[in-house]
Amino acid sequence: MTEKHSSADCGGCTLVGRREFFRDAAFAFAALAAVGSAAGAMPVHAMTALSVRDELVTYPFPTADGVFIDKNKEVIVARAAGQVYAFMLSCPHQNTALRWNAKDQKFQCPKHHSQYKPDGTFIDGRATRSMDRFAVAHEGANLVVNLDKVFEDDRDHAGWKSAAVPT
Repeated sequence: MTEKHSSADCGGCTLVGRREFFRDAAFAFAALAAVGSAAGAMPVHAMTALSVRDELVTYPFPTADGVFIDKNKEVIVARAAGQVYAFMLSCPHQNTALRWNAKDQKFQCPKHHSQYKPDGTFIDGRATRSMDRFAVAHEGANLVVNLDKVFEDDRDHAGWKSAAVPT
């Protein structure tokens, strides 16, 4: 599902281990919580799965625009501009936990400052592609995220583009 990269693959960047990833995720979540209430900003919320069946994770379908983070499953759910998306929590560049910048309405990587729109589209920075999206489905009052189906924009643009559901 995720490729292993050496530090030579990205110009000598330091690779991030699991412990560092979770530490960064905890700091990112704390920072997100601190700025999530800014006026006019899409808020950020912690969430947990309603159910987990194999690789299918079920969450309540977001009823308002915002960013929802499940640290345990390493999933970001975002509702913006009439669509709902599910992303990997990690930056596609070096797997550092992404942060939501409520003031600027974009995701950012704290390590190399890559930036992404609320729909996961790459804006600027060291990364070379958009945020990785999971396949999603709207089932009743729930959003079902398939953790086995990850779409990378540069490898499967059509799949990546279709990994969203309307609100």
